[in-house]
Amino acid sequence: MGTSSSASDQARRETLRRQRAELRESMSALELALAAPAPGGQVRWAERVHVALVELSADFREHIDLTEGHEGLYVDILATAPRLSGAVARLTHEHVEIGDLIEGLLARTATREGEDADTVRGLGTTILGALVSHRQRGSDLVYEAYEFDVGGET
Repeated sequence: MGTSSSASDQARRETLRRQRAELRESMSALELALAAPAPGGQVRWAERVHVALVELSADFREHIDLTEGHEGLYVDILATAPRLSGAVARLTHEHVEIGDLIEGLLARTATREGEDADTVRGLGTTILGALVSHRQRGSDLVYEAYEFDVGGET
């Protein structure tokens, strides 16, 4: 994007778009799992939520690798637009916070028994809200650095 060739820029843009779409799909899967009726089928409901969280966790780790990795997006942004270091630091900090929320709820749903559906839904909704805000800030950062709209739904 910044100092790389245009073919490399295009490849990174496509990777960003693909990864954003995958993360959005896993967020939608969690939202659907949380919204499903739980009474009478608590164990099956918890299993569905857990599976959606496992997918979300994997997609979120991929997002972190893509942004924070050795040749990641944030390295390029800091080289191209150092004025955005505060925004990069904030997003990096959010990675830790959101990752902790996801891992905490994964642990709670791993047993698939004894967890109150309302509690799990509340925690899941908190995760989804944090991810929506994080994605918006990330999109703003990319646009401010490159005047490029990453979108996310391909």
